[in-house]
Order: sequence, then C-alpha cells, then structure tokens
Amino acid sequence: MSDYSQLRDVYSEPLPRASQKVLDHLDAHCRRFIEMSPFCVISSTGADGRADASPRGDPPGFVKVVDRHTLLLPDRPGNNQVDTMQNILNHPVVGLLFLVPGMNETLRVCGSAEIVTDQQVLAPLSVSSRAPKSGLKITVKDAFLHCGRALLRSRLWDPEVQIDRSSYPTYGQVLAEQIAGADAEAIDRDEQNANREKLY
Repeated sequence: MSDYSQLRDVYSEPLPRASQKVLDHLDAHCRRFIEMSPFCVISSTGADGRADASPRGDPPGFVKVVDRHTLLLPDRPGNNQVDTMQNILNHPVVGLLFLVPGMNETLRVCGSAEIVTDQQVLAPLSVSSRAPKSGLKITVKDAFLHCGRALLRSRLWDPEVQIDRSSYPTYGQVLAEQIAGADAEAIDRDEQNANREKLY
C-alpha cells in the first residue's frame, strides 16, 4: 500500500464527528481528564526519523494545565538517557496519551514541546518538596477524547487478566541475558533501592 486512496479502499470514510471532536485547545473536559490522570505516554521523533514512546507517571494531575494551550510535564529521576529530550531538541513535536484508571476512554494531545529548567516555573511540579531538574512546556495544537474500544478489548483494568509476575523474568534477569557480564541480582537490588529512595 503506497497512497491514501488505497487505504480508503480498505477503510470506509470516518463519521463526521471523528474530525469534529478534535479541538485546538484544552476545554473543561480535557483539563479535568488531565487532572485525574496519573499516567501518560509521550511520543517523540529523533533527528534520524526514529519514533519513540516513553511512559510518565506520578500522582493524578502531575501534568499541570497552565492554560487552554499550555501544559507542563515534569521529568523525574530515571536512567539519564534523556531520549525524549534529545528528540525534542531536534524535532520539537510530541504526542501525549493520557490514561485514567477505571476509564476506557483516553485523551490524546498533540503539540510542540520545549525543555524548561527555570526553577520558578518548575516549582509547582514539586513532590515531597523536590522540584524536577527540568520539564517540558507543551503548546497544544490538537486535543481529543479517544473512544474506549482498545482498552475494552485489552481488558486493561480487569484484575482477572493481571498476570502472575513470576511468569516473566525480573528486570535484572532480562538485562543479564542482554548485556554481557551483567549481574541480575545486583541490577534487581539497585532497582529496588532506586524505586524506594530515588523516585523524586
């Protein structure tokens, strides 16, 4: 398949409301959804065209709605690879997917992003009196509520489909098989310490 007409040979035209629901700002419903959300995924694209998606999570409302067109997303301690921020330096377009536990609908937001290090701007993003080193200021271009069918199909919130965690190797065990000389127990121990002491 190489062009849009071929795609439309497979898929019928969308309902008018599919495009009508796309806003160029955050209305009251979008703002409320973001305030309720403890988790989002941010997508970005590198200078080489490679796409990336990265999870972000914190207490509900961790992404601050500054106004109808602006969001602030904190960057918490992690592995210091700064993949998303490197991408934004080269190609400052991002997509955000917000989830709220118990809701099947998701909120999609697209826009442009810039890295912020001004501590006065970042202070409202503090947790336990610790402000992030940086954050992303996102200028909203599109925002819309996405229907719940993907989450319904996946049964994402259904406790009955949660796996027994022992059915999959630990983080350390996976890395020990992927990285020559890595020590699984040491990695798992480091992760447990970081998860306990270095979330913020």
